[in-house]
Amino acid sequence: MLRRKMFDYLQNWKRSHGQECLLVNGARQVGKSFIVSAFGRSSYENYLEIDFLKHPEYRGIFEGSLSADDIFSRITLYMPGVHIVPGKTLLFLDEIQECPAARASFKYLAQDGRCDVVGSGSLLGIRFRQLDDAPSLPVGYERQVTMRPLDFEEFLWALGYDGSALDVLLGLFGEREPVPQGANEAMMRHVREYLAVGGMPSVVNAFAPTKDYSSAHDAQVALHTLYLDDIARYATPSERVKARACYESLPRQLAKENTKFQYAVVEKHGSARKFDGSVDWLAGSEMVRRCQAVSAPDFPLASYEDSSRFRLYANDTGLLMAMFDFSMKAAVVENTLAGSMKGGIYENLVACMLAAQEAPLRYWMSKSGNREIEFLVDRDASVVPIDVKASRGSSVSLDEMLEKPRVKIGYKLIDGNVGQIGKKVTLPIYMAMFLMQ
Repeated sequence: MLRRKMFDYLQNWKRSHGQECLLVNGARQVGKSFIVSAFGRSSYENYLEIDFLKHPEYRGIFEGSLSADDIFSRITLYMPGVHIVPGKTLLFLDEIQECPAARASFKYLAQDGRCDVVGSGSLLGIRFRQLDDAPSLPVGYERQVTMRPLDFEEFLWALGYDGSALDVLLGLFGEREPVPQGANEAMMRHVREYLAVGGMPSVVNAFAPTKDYSSAHDAQVALHTLYLDDIARYATPSERVKARACYESLPRQLAKENTKFQYAVVEKHGSARKFDGSVDWLAGSEMVRRCQAVSAPDFPLASYEDSSRFRLYANDTGLLMAMFDFSMKAAVVENTLAGSMKGGIYENLVACMLAAQEAPLRYWMSKSGNREIEFLVDRDASVVPIDVKASRGSSVSLDEMLEKPRVKIGYKLIDGNVGQIGKKVTLPIYMAMFLMQ
C-alpha cells in the first residue's frame, strides 16, 4: 500500500470533525476511494461503503425523505445484513457525484451523529452545475479537502525513503546549507524520475518495485485514455471536442515561449470566445492547473490578477509524459533534453509541487515581455518570486525584482545545489516541495 498524506488527514478529521461530514474531492484515479476505504477498515469497528457508480440502484436510498432515520432504514432495505453501530461506524459514500441527494443528506447525517460520514467523487463542481434541480449544499456540515497525485515526498516514500532522510533535507533547506554531493545527485535523479513517472498511484505502483519505465508508460497511456473518455462522457456536447483539443494542446503550449495560454495553438484563429468554457471545464475537472497572470508583482497578489491571461499545466507530469513518445522518458531521466520544451516541463513539475502545498499558482511578465517570473506566492505580507531554471541559466528578472525593498526573499530553482547571495536563495529543483513551509 502506498503511503499517502491523506491518511493522516483522515485520522485528524476523525478526532476533530464535530458535526461535519468530509467530502474528498479530486481528479480521477488519484487514490481517493482506496485511501478512504483503507482508513475506514483500519480505524473503525464497523465500515459501510456505498458506491453509486458500481451500484446505481443505491441512489434509491436517498430518494424521498433525507432524515437520518429514513436513510438508515432504507440502507437495511437495499443492503440486507448491514448494521450501523452507533459511534463506531464510518459510512463512505463513493462516487457521490452520481447521487447529488446523498451530498445534500450530509446535514441530517451530521446532525444525527450516529456515524461518521465521508463522501468522495470527481468532477463534483461540474456535475452539480449541470443539474437543473441541484439540491442545496450542506453549508456548515461539510468539510472539503482535495486529494492530488502523489507529491514528490510521497514518491520518495514509494521508493523506500523514510521520514528521517527527508527531515535532513528539510533541515538543510532551512539552514541554507548545501546538500552533500552524492545525496544531491541522487535526489536530482529521483526528481527527474518523478518528472517522467508522475504521481498517479497506478503508475507509481507499476514503477516503484523494479523501476520499470515500460510498465509505467503503459499505465500512463491507460490513464490518459481514461481522461479523454471522461471528457467525452461528462463534458457537455458543445464542449467535448473543444475541451479535448485544449487538453491535447498542452505539450505544444509548454514548448513555446508563451506569455499565456494561446488559443491559436489549439486551433488556427482560435479565440477565447470559443474555448474559454472548455478551459474552465478542464480546470474544474482537476485535469489541468490554471496559473493566473498578475499585472503587478505586489502584495496581495489576488488583487492584481489579470483574468484575461493565464497558463495551463497538466495536473500530473506523468499524464503529460503520456502525450509524448516513450523515448521522451529517457531524455528526461538522463537529462539530455534541451530547448524550450525542457523549460516547459520543469515549470509543469514546479506547478504540481506548489499545488500539492495548496499554493495558488500565479506568474508575472512585464508589458514588454522581456522580464518574467514563473511563479509568485504571498508570504508575510510580501511577495516571494520563484524562478525556475531547467539548467543553470542567469536570472535577470529575479535579480531585478530582488532590488525592490518590499521583496524580502526570492528563490531560484536549478539543477544544482543550495546557496544564497543576499536575498536570492538558490535551491535544487526538488526542494520546491519545501517552499511553502
